[in-house]
Amino acid sequence: MRSSKPITVTLGNQQRGVDARLESGAYESASEVLRAALRALDREEKVINQIMRAKIQEALDDPRPGRGADEVFGRIERIHAERMKAAGREL
Repeated sequence: MRSSKPITVTLGNQQRGVDARLESGAYESASEVLRAALRALDREEKVINQIMRAKIQEALDDPRPGRGADEVFGRIERIHAERMKAAGREL
């Protein structure tokens, strides 16, 4: 029994990428291209998750005192106001 089910996908501009891979002979079907793309996405997400976990752990392990929310949001608001002013769209 088949463990997967057929689906219909609209790719838009990505259709050209699928077609080019099929024309090159690198893949025999659109399904192969999409499976390879999903495997690559899985690898990318795994790496990003590992990086994020490491950064979170680094922050948790940092012995320096934390910063209060008022300080953090105040800084964000100042940076945003400066960027808006530089773009000619003052608040």
